[in-house]
Amino acid sequence: MKAAVFRKYGPPDVLTIEDVEKPAPGDDEVLVRVHATTVCTPDWRFRSAKPFFFIRPMIGLRRPAKKFNILGLEFAGQVEQVGAKVSRFAVGDRVFGSTGFKMGAHAQYVCVPEYRGLAKTPDAVTDEQAAAIPFGGISALHFLRRAKVAAGQKVLIYGASGSVGTYAVQLAKHFGAHVTAVCSTANLDLVRSLGADHAIDYTKEDFSSDGRIYDVVFDAVGKTHARQSVRPLKRGGFYVLVGANLSAILGGIWLKLSGAGRLIGGMARALPGDLDLLGRLVAAGKVSPVIGRRFALDEIAEAHRYAESGHKRGNAVVITEEK
Repeated sequence: MKAAVFRKYGPPDVLTIEDVEKPAPGDDEVLVRVHATTVCTPDWRFRSAKPFFFIRPMIGLRRPAKKFNILGLEFAGQVEQVGAKVSRFAVGDRVFGSTGFKMGAHAQYVCVPEYRGLAKTPDAVTDEQAAAIPFGGISALHFLRRAKVAAGQKVLIYGASGSVGTYAVQLAKHFGAHVTAVCSTANLDLVRSLGADHAIDYTKEDFSSDGRIYDVVFDAVGKTHARQSVRPLKRGGFYVLVGANLSAILGGIWLKLSGAGRLIGGMARALPGDLDLLGRLVAAGKVSPVIGRRFALDEIAEAHRYAESGHKRGNAVVITEEK
């Protein structure tokens, strides 16, 4: 099978398309023929080893360990083979899911456990849409739940046009919140189309100085600072940091210790049934995966450049099927 492979840290050009051995499923695993995958934040962070203190101890100090040579966290495709103990899926089923930090989805085939990170794709959902659900959708759902977002609350979402942000806007609205989205000029119409009640152009306006007060400040890209975010945050409200840098994390701890707010960070975790829930919401038209650009597998380096640029709109989808 063909796969995008990297054996050393560096820029997107360290990625090469190679023929590698097709995986074989274990007794409790499903072999999926991948039709679409994405390049999301963990992919380019693993490739570039940024931040150093977090990535290299996890996957290899000098170079990535062999088991991480194929990146790719989310995927959609069709079941080609099932292990002897698999009962939830059958050959021919359309499925989507996440490999977690095991990676491996930037390839034509991937093996995944039956009961971890895998769901059937609803008939009304395309493979490209399904591939773009797990990372952004699960991250947004996890952190909104932890912030106890509910009807009538006011939520500000910073970085609202990215993968996590576009889901956070839509899911917060689904929960009944009043949503203010912060993004660049080019994406104002996008976030409004996703249901944002108010949109702020961060290139022209500081969200923290317009006098609005929020129950939750949700930073989907880890670029705000606690001192900035505490000004519009209701006392005791939640400051959510997704993919935060060290400075933001330290500021968030200060926020918690000062009693001005409560910090929510860490890793997103899916609950049983979360992928099925998100799939149903997409199939019903209540949530829409945003696809900024599409790439072929042999354009994987360009997909990484786009995802890492800081200007990615929604999701960068990679089509693995050969034309």
